[in-house]
Amino acid sequence: MSQTQSGTPANVITVERVSDVTDEDLEALCEAADAAIIDGGGFGWVHPPGRPALERYFRGVLLVPERELFVGRMDGTIVGSAQLLRPPRNNEAQAFAATLTHSFIAPYARGHGVARMLTQRVEDGARALGFKVLNLDVRDTQTAAIHLYESLGFVCWGTHPVYARVNGKTVSGRFYYKVLREDAREG
Repeated sequence: MSQTQSGTPANVITVERVSDVTDEDLEALCEAADAAIIDGGGFGWVHPPGRPALERYFRGVLLVPERELFVGRMDGTIVGSAQLLRPPRNNEAQAFAATLTHSFIAPYARGHGVARMLTQRVEDGARALGFKVLNLDVRDTQTAAIHLYESLGFVCWGTHPVYARVNGKTVSGRFYYKVLREDAREG
Protein backbone atom coordinates (compact mmCIF):
# COMPACT_ATOMS: atom_id res chain seq x y z
CA MET A 1 0.00 0.00 0.00
CA SER A 2 1.31 3.45 -0.86
CA GLN A 3 1.60 6.21 1.71
CA THR A 4 0.88 9.91 1.67
CA GLN A 5 3.52 12.52 2.54
CA SER A 6 2.32 12.51 6.14
CA GLY A 7 3.07 8.79 6.36
CA THR A 8 -0.56 7.65 6.62
CA PRO A 9 -1.64 4.87 4.25
CA ALA A 10 -3.10 6.11 0.95
CA ASN A 11 -6.20 4.54 -0.54
CA VAL A 12 -5.59 2.13 -3.39
CA ILE A 13 -7.96 3.01 -6.23
CA THR A 14 -8.68 0.59 -9.08
CA VAL A 15 -11.24 0.49 -11.87
CA GLU A 16 -12.27 -2.55 -13.87
CA ARG A 17 -14.89 -3.78 -16.28
CA VAL A 18 -16.88 -6.63 -14.75
CA SER A 19 -18.96 -9.31 -16.41
CA ASP A 20 -19.97 -11.03 -13.18
CA VAL A 21 -20.13 -10.02 -9.52
CA THR A 22 -19.62 -12.04 -6.38
CA ASP A 23 -22.15 -11.78 -3.57
CA GLU A 24 -19.64 -9.64 -1.64
CA ASP A 25 -19.15 -7.30 -4.61
CA LEU A 26 -22.90 -7.08 -5.18
CA GLU A 27 -23.37 -6.12 -1.51
CA ALA A 28 -20.73 -3.38 -1.81
CA LEU A 29 -22.17 -2.16 -5.12
CA CYS A 30 -25.67 -1.90 -3.66
CA GLU A 31 -24.35 -0.17 -0.52
CA ALA A 32 -22.49 2.39 -2.66
CA ALA A 33 -25.58 2.91 -4.83
CA ASP A 34 -27.81 3.39 -1.77
CA ALA A 35 -25.40 5.96 -0.34
CA ALA A 36 -25.20 7.83 -3.66
CA ILE A 37 -28.99 7.84 -4.06
CA ILE A 38 -29.51 9.18 -0.52
CA ASP A 39 -26.90 11.88 -1.19
CA GLY A 40 -28.65 12.96 -4.41
CA GLY A 41 -26.36 11.37 -7.02
CA GLY A 42 -28.42 8.30 -7.66
CA PHE A 43 -28.12 7.90 -11.43
CA GLY A 44 -31.86 8.39 -11.89
CA TRP A 45 -33.22 7.12 -8.62
CA VAL A 46 -34.39 9.80 -6.21
CA HIS A 47 -35.19 7.41 -3.34
CA PRO A 48 -33.43 4.10 -2.61
CA PRO A 49 -35.52 1.34 -4.21
CA GLY A 50 -34.51 -1.29 -1.64
CA ARG A 51 -31.82 -3.92 -1.74
CA PRO A 52 -33.73 -6.58 -3.74
CA ALA A 53 -34.50 -4.04 -6.50
CA LEU A 54 -30.88 -2.87 -6.65
CA GLU A 55 -29.60 -6.45 -6.79
CA ARG A 56 -32.01 -7.25 -9.65
CA TYR A 57 -31.00 -4.04 -11.41
CA PHE A 58 -27.24 -4.73 -11.32
CA ARG A 59 -27.65 -8.41 -12.19
CA GLY A 60 -29.84 -7.29 -15.10
CA VAL A 61 -27.22 -4.81 -16.31
CA LEU A 62 -24.77 -7.69 -16.65
CA LEU A 63 -27.22 -9.55 -18.92
CA VAL A 64 -27.84 -6.71 -21.40
CA PRO A 65 -25.56 -7.17 -24.43
CA GLU A 66 -25.35 -3.41 -25.14
CA ARG A 67 -24.16 -2.54 -21.61
CA GLU A 68 -20.71 -2.78 -20.05
CA LEU A 69 -20.46 -2.35 -16.27
CA PHE A 70 -17.36 -0.68 -14.85
CA VAL A 71 -16.72 -0.52 -11.11
CA GLY A 72 -14.42 1.67 -9.06
CA ARG A 73 -12.82 0.16 -5.99
CA MET A 74 -11.14 1.78 -3.03
CA ASP A 75 -8.94 -0.59 -1.07
CA GLY A 76 -10.60 -3.50 -2.88
CA THR A 77 -14.20 -2.55 -2.09
CA ILE A 78 -16.58 -1.33 -4.80
CA VAL A 79 -17.50 2.32 -4.15
CA GLY A 80 -19.05 3.31 -7.46
CA SER A 81 -19.81 2.32 -11.01
CA ALA A 82 -20.57 3.56 -14.50
CA GLN A 83 -21.94 1.97 -17.61
CA LEU A 84 -20.90 2.11 -21.22
CA LEU A 85 -24.00 1.87 -23.37
CA ARG A 86 -23.58 0.81 -26.99
CA PRO A 87 -26.27 1.83 -29.49
CA PRO A 88 -28.75 -0.89 -30.50
CA ARG A 89 -27.92 -2.77 -33.70
CA ASN A 90 -30.81 -1.17 -35.59
CA ASN A 91 -29.33 2.33 -35.05
CA GLU A 92 -26.81 2.27 -37.87
CA ALA A 93 -26.81 6.07 -38.16
CA GLN A 94 -25.38 6.45 -34.64
CA ALA A 95 -23.35 3.24 -34.47
CA PHE A 96 -20.14 5.27 -34.11
CA ALA A 97 -21.20 6.78 -30.74
CA ALA A 98 -21.51 5.23 -27.28
CA THR A 99 -22.91 6.70 -24.07
CA LEU A 100 -21.45 6.91 -20.59
CA THR A 101 -24.43 6.51 -18.29
CA HIS A 102 -25.51 5.71 -14.72
CA SER A 103 -22.26 6.89 -13.17
CA PHE A 104 -22.04 7.33 -9.41
CA ILE A 105 -19.57 7.34 -6.54
CA ALA A 106 -20.61 6.77 -2.93
CA PRO A 107 -20.23 9.98 -0.91
CA TYR A 108 -17.75 8.35 1.48
CA ALA A 109 -15.41 7.65 -1.47
CA ARG A 110 -15.53 11.02 -3.19
CA GLY A 111 -12.47 13.22 -3.43
CA HIS A 112 -10.04 10.33 -3.99
CA GLY A 113 -10.02 10.29 -7.81
CA VAL A 114 -12.34 7.32 -8.29
CA ALA A 115 -14.76 9.23 -10.53
CA ARG A 116 -11.93 10.50 -12.75
CA MET A 117 -10.43 7.02 -13.12
CA LEU A 118 -13.85 5.48 -13.74
CA THR A 119 -14.72 8.02 -16.44
CA GLN A 120 -11.34 7.59 -18.13
CA ARG A 121 -11.68 3.79 -18.05
CA VAL A 122 -15.13 3.94 -19.67
CA GLU A 123 -13.70 6.32 -22.27
CA ASP A 124 -10.81 3.90 -22.91
CA GLY A 125 -13.30 1.04 -23.19
CA ALA A 126 -15.37 2.95 -25.75
CA ARG A 127 -12.24 3.80 -27.74
CA ALA A 128 -11.07 0.16 -27.66
CA LEU A 129 -14.44 -0.95 -29.02
CA GLY A 130 -13.98 1.42 -31.96
CA PHE A 131 -16.37 4.16 -30.95
CA LYS A 132 -15.53 7.62 -32.21
CA VAL A 133 -17.70 9.68 -29.85
CA LEU A 134 -18.74 9.32 -26.22
CA ASN A 135 -21.93 11.05 -25.05
CA LEU A 136 -23.27 11.70 -21.55
CA ASP A 137 -25.81 13.84 -19.72
CA VAL A 138 -25.97 15.17 -16.18
CA ARG A 139 -28.24 17.24 -13.94
CA ASP A 140 -27.17 20.86 -13.46
CA THR A 141 -27.23 20.29 -9.70
CA GLN A 142 -24.31 17.84 -9.96
CA THR A 143 -21.61 20.49 -10.18
CA ALA A 144 -18.71 18.20 -9.20
CA ALA A 145 -19.58 15.86 -12.08
CA ILE A 146 -19.89 18.82 -14.47
CA HIS A 147 -16.44 20.08 -13.48
CA LEU A 148 -14.98 16.59 -13.86
CA TYR A 149 -16.43 16.01 -17.32
CA GLU A 150 -15.38 19.44 -18.56
CA SER A 151 -11.86 18.95 -17.17
CA LEU A 152 -11.65 15.69 -19.14
CA GLY A 153 -12.51 17.46 -22.40
CA PHE A 154 -16.22 16.75 -22.70
CA VAL A 155 -18.03 19.53 -24.56
CA CYS A 156 -21.44 20.77 -23.43
CA TRP A 157 -23.57 21.01 -26.55
CA GLY A 158 -26.91 21.85 -24.98
CA THR A 159 -29.10 22.19 -21.97
CA HIS A 160 -32.59 20.99 -21.13
CA PRO A 161 -34.59 23.25 -18.79
CA VAL A 162 -36.97 20.45 -17.68
CA TYR A 163 -34.48 17.59 -17.60
CA ALA A 164 -35.67 15.78 -14.45
CA ARG A 165 -37.97 15.95 -11.42
CA VAL A 166 -36.27 15.57 -8.06
CA ASN A 167 -38.31 15.72 -4.86
CA GLY A 168 -41.12 17.56 -6.61
CA LYS A 169 -38.87 20.16 -8.26
CA THR A 170 -37.89 20.42 -11.88
CA VAL A 171 -34.14 20.57 -12.51
CA SER A 172 -32.25 21.38 -15.68
CA GLY A 173 -29.61 19.21 -17.28
CA ARG A 174 -26.66 19.34 -19.63
CA PHE A 175 -25.67 17.19 -22.58
CA TYR A 176 -22.03 16.48 -23.40
CA TYR A 177 -19.96 14.73 -26.04
CA LYS A 178 -16.29 13.94 -26.48
CA VAL A 179 -14.63 13.07 -29.77
CA LEU A 180 -12.54 9.94 -29.18
CA ARG A 181 -11.05 9.68 -32.67
CA GLU A 182 -10.19 12.46 -35.05
CA ASP A 183 -12.03 10.78 -37.92
CA ALA A 184 -15.36 11.05 -36.05
CA ARG A 185 -16.70 13.66 -38.44
CA GLU A 186 -15.70 11.74 -41.57
CA GLY A 187 -17.90 9.25 -43.38
